[in-house]
Amino acid sequence: MPELFQLTAHEISALIAAGKTSSREVTQSALAHIESVEPSVRAFLTITAEEALAQADVIDHRLAAGDQLSPLAGVPMALKDNLCTAGVRTTAGSRILNNFVPPYDATVVRKLRDAGMVFLGKVNLDEFAMGSSTENSAFQSTTNPWDSTCVPGGSSGGSAAAVAACEAPLALGSDTGGSIRQPASYCGLVGLKPTYGRVSRFGLIAYASSLDQIGPLSRTVEDSAMLLQLIAGPDEHDSTSAPAPVDDYMAACSNPTVKGLRIGVPQEYYAQGVNADVAAAVRAAAALYESLGATVEECSLPSTDYALAAYYVVAPAECSSNLARFDGVRYGMRSADKTGHIGLMELSRGQGFGSEVKQRIMIGTYALSAGYYDAYYRRAQQVRTLIRNEFTAAFQKFDLLLTPTAPAPAFKLGAMSDPMEMKLADVCTIPVNMAGLPGISVPCGFVDGLPVGMQLIGAPFQEALLFRASAVYQQATNWAAMLSRAATAA
Repeated sequence: MPELFQLTAHEISALIAAGKTSSREVTQSALAHIESVEPSVRAFLTITAEEALAQADVIDHRLAAGDQLSPLAGVPMALKDNLCTAGVRTTAGSRILNNFVPPYDATVVRKLRDAGMVFLGKVNLDEFAMGSSTENSAFQSTTNPWDSTCVPGGSSGGSAAAVAACEAPLALGSDTGGSIRQPASYCGLVGLKPTYGRVSRFGLIAYASSLDQIGPLSRTVEDSAMLLQLIAGPDEHDSTSAPAPVDDYMAACSNPTVKGLRIGVPQEYYAQGVNADVAAAVRAAAALYESLGATVEECSLPSTDYALAAYYVVAPAECSSNLARFDGVRYGMRSADKTGHIGLMELSRGQGFGSEVKQRIMIGTYALSAGYYDAYYRRAQQVRTLIRNEFTAAFQKFDLLLTPTAPAPAFKLGAMSDPMEMKLADVCTIPVNMAGLPGISVPCGFVDGLPVGMQLIGAPFQEALLFRASAVYQQATNWAAMLSRAATAA
């Protein structure tokens, strides 16, 4: 019989609803496990044990009183530390926000709090979500629970590691260029990047506002569907949130089928330095879909080859604007040196920001500067339009696209000394953000003993279809069971 901390969210939900356990018991089990494994995993920046137990007690009392609550009420989870949480330190992985305590909740945090979920704490990330390994955090490097010498991916590496190590059954991450899906692939998880605007970004400490999106990480497709159900929908505080209706994502996971589904396999995603074994695992998944009744056909998205370059103009440009507010004057770290107003800002930013953040600010500022805007930023946005148009044309013929999530399995800590090589870790996920589409990473095998994931890409607001196709694959293979056993062993 597995321990409570080893159960998935829907298993915990069923036990709580049946009165076979309590939220306090589940939360205590999770906190004890965190204390046991955290010295090795290093996923959490802040553990809110007292607050979590208090939340659990409230839920247990309401259930005993017969209140009708959300299916995830009483289930513990972790939050990426760039989501504002009222009264809890929120750092974005940066020294400049080391002591920042928000006075309000992000919209997604408020929705989960209202649904009765229990917050175990805030988890690590690359500083301001800029990175692909969680080695750029100002506080610590998180490790991959499958191999402690490897990275968990990034920037949502703390979220992925916490779920993979059974410290939490669910976590929220944010995805700007693959920061949910790539760590999900590295850690053997399900990770969803919703359609841009599907989930409110209010209270998310911004990296690149036209690319960022919040989404779930979990050990099963059903758990991700349950979590997205709670956080999706429009928000009056976020003008970019979409008024589109929210589908029944759990229904999409019930008795799913792919018969008649048209799946495209873009050839460009299997060429850009993709490991041969990773490509073989994803093509095996395509063959399985075909055997289950789907039509699978190769296709081409030629502008994909330019997505990485365009992204590294657009994203730094937006980050240079978003991070201008961190000046040592209004909030955040302030240099103790008395050098006047300009010197105060220079020293506060110089001491508070890490090297990766400084580099991206400089690149973005240069791309937006007079004389270079048209040459770089405008041209990158034109490429972005080409990428979006090619996806739109592809979805006239196909229902979904199938690609690798990452070109290789997790790499060793400290192994990526070449910044360009590090950026290539997101080569398969970045086009999805550039086009504002939904994408999901699902485990599809192992390479060199480490998990790898496949990515399903859908048309805008087709998350239900992504869940349906992913649930079919999960049911038809043994990868989910193997990963569950590995998590239990952890």
